[in-house]
Amino acid sequence: MPTTPTLADRIEDLLPQTQCTKCGYDGCRPYAQAIATGSAAINQCPPGGAEGIARLAALTGYPVIPLNPVNGLERPRALAYIDAALCIGCTLCIQACPVDAIVGAAKLMHSVVPSLCTGCDLCVEPCPVDCIVMYPDTEQTGWQAWSAAQAEAARERHDFRTLRLQRERDENDARLAAKAVAKLAAVHAIDPATAADAAEKERKRAIIAAAMERARLKKAAAGKE
Repeated sequence: MPTTPTLADRIEDLLPQTQCTKCGYDGCRPYAQAIATGSAAINQCPPGGAEGIARLAALTGYPVIPLNPVNGLERPRALAYIDAALCIGCTLCIQACPVDAIVGAAKLMHSVVPSLCTGCDLCVEPCPVDCIVMYPDTEQTGWQAWSAAQAEAARERHDFRTLRLQRERDENDARLAAKAVAKLAAVHAIDPATAADAAEKERKRAIIAAAMERARLKKAAAGKE
């Protein structure tokens, strides 16, 4: 049975889906949720530009206001380019790309698929050899440079990547838990079921510890801005 779209759903539909995080949130969906709850303004999305603000204003009833310069400026859309002569194959850019627009493998040259790049520029900073540059792809800005079809395709790739990464984390957790069970059973010669319980508790403890560390690092990074 189809569900009625929430306000956050409708707001997300109006965002360009570049997943650039310039709005101050981890992606378009978190930003949409923040607008829906009133904790974020409608003028924090540089890729959407002035037209994006007008669209959000029409939906939410908020007045049209200028783009917040703290979040960036409305600029022509750009594409990432990797200098093959400098690339060392570290994969940090691949890990940073929110829409799987970069192809390559460890210790091999990487390259950007232009038709998939959203111009988010999140791949630039992590590169340890400064081999990534952003080239203007058009003189148009905002929604004049980015179609609804491109936005939807980018959202699908982003959502698929999110699910894939979660699946990989779950599979890795399962492998680690299985190893822990085998190790505990071998070292202590205890019942496998008991070892499994202990391993599961350790897995949950490790997950909580990792989440707390990520939150600490994020808070520390925010304090430096």
